[in-house]
Amino acid sequence: MRHRRRVRSFERAVGSSTEMFVLPGAIRLLQLPCSDTNIGAIKTLFSVQYMSKSEYLRLADAIAAEIADGALKPGERLPPQRDFAYERKIAVSTASRVYAELLRRGLVVGEVGRGTFISGDAKRGVAAPSEPRGIRIDFEFNYPILLDQSALIAKSLEGLEKTAALDAALRQATSFGTPAARSVAAAYLSQDAWSPSPDQLVFTGNGRQSIAAALAAVVATGGRCGVEPLTYPFIKGIAARLGVSLVPLAMDENGVRPDSVQKAHREAHLSAIYIQPVVQNPLGVTMSPARRADLLRVVEKLNLPIIEDNVYGFLDNEPPLAALAPDSCIVIDSLSKKAAPGLALGFIVPPQRLRESVMASVRSGGWTASGFAFAAAQRMMSDGTVAELTRLKRLDARARQKLAADRLAGFEIQANDKSYHLWLTLPAHWRSQTFVAAAARRDIALTPSTTFAVAPGHAPNAVRLALAAPTMDQLDSGLRTIAAMLNASEHDFDSTE
Repeated sequence: MRHRRRVRSFERAVGSSTEMFVLPGAIRLLQLPCSDTNIGAIKTLFSVQYMSKSEYLRLADAIAAEIADGALKPGERLPPQRDFAYERKIAVSTASRVYAELLRRGLVVGEVGRGTFISGDAKRGVAAPSEPRGIRIDFEFNYPILLDQSALIAKSLEGLEKTAALDAALRQATSFGTPAARSVAAAYLSQDAWSPSPDQLVFTGNGRQSIAAALAAVVATGGRCGVEPLTYPFIKGIAARLGVSLVPLAMDENGVRPDSVQKAHREAHLSAIYIQPVVQNPLGVTMSPARRADLLRVVEKLNLPIIEDNVYGFLDNEPPLAALAPDSCIVIDSLSKKAAPGLALGFIVPPQRLRESVMASVRSGGWTASGFAFAAAQRMMSDGTVAELTRLKRLDARARQKLAADRLAGFEIQANDKSYHLWLTLPAHWRSQTFVAAAARRDIALTPSTTFAVAPGHAPNAVRLALAAPTMDQLDSGLRTIAAMLNASEHDFDSTE
């Protein structure tokens, strides 16, 4: 069979009129016209390499290294697979496996009728956005920092530098904290419709650690977890490291569709689902009351735990799903968005039946908070500082969304007017990867849709704009530049430089 495949490949290279006979262990070519073209084709045929799995992965690794080094840049088009195979002297089937592996890693995207392109977020892999790169206007990272928040925080932390306070703050912390810390955190997290018990709380170093610990606690290696089709990028990276398969669930303007959960569970057992019901990242959707009720009926019937990421929930002030189904939901929250990026403290509120598993996961992962973070957070939550910062950031987010709506009027945007991010669908003459690259040349950082897409190759032609980090003047300037780019093609816009 291998020889027959070689013959067919050769026929496609030099023309099917050439008569060929296949003998065991060899290929005999008869009646082949003697020409430079055919001699070259013969050399190529006999130099074709059929690679083992490890060998084609090594080739994929080599291309990944070229991307990481910048030799291959975001938006750059790879050659067609047949040309790639010819250049590398490998079989076309091997080239297909290499491209499929690059697609699986999120390093390339395929567009029907156009080809395969280096992903706009290829250099950062699937785990999370890259670290800040000295970009002048940062629409990539959502770190809300108010101009006067340091003064508020400093006032709250007065006295923490004293010896007695530091002695307590610098001691080793544990995943269950102190009774005082649990009481303060439970009171702070409580809403009208939801009041977690202090005994439920588990603490981690940040929100990401909370997600990782919850996922590891309820989904075994090899298990499947349902997620929104466009989701927080970190879940993609940590799931890969834990050996968990992510299953994209259908979603509409009301949130995840319950029928898609049922369908995915019928196809193969789901161990849990991870969702963001309030101010979803990146789309900004907040799940409607009717959808909440319908979804909870399905997951309770299937006995599926929900990992509920509520990190952006403070912006919309909607209660978590746990208010309706406390035995089904593991609530994730943190202080970094509400207070400051440098104040890292994560919360997990699991059902009592899962608390020991979650705590064991936190301990085994080494995902515990520092004592100093505990001490600072406890002060800021108990004296109302975090509540005041939250109030101010809600006002700030609305002001930024209003400015974005004004500057991007006439373009296709999806946003929650209470959130710090928006989703921008690009005109047909732009691709998301080239748009991100063009913005970067103007010192503007954006995030392409491929960063959020769970299914490789199924990312919409869109970008996310995170509005929290720039000053208002930078925000205005950056949005004007984005609007100008949208009104021009890549070629037209670049020709003005």
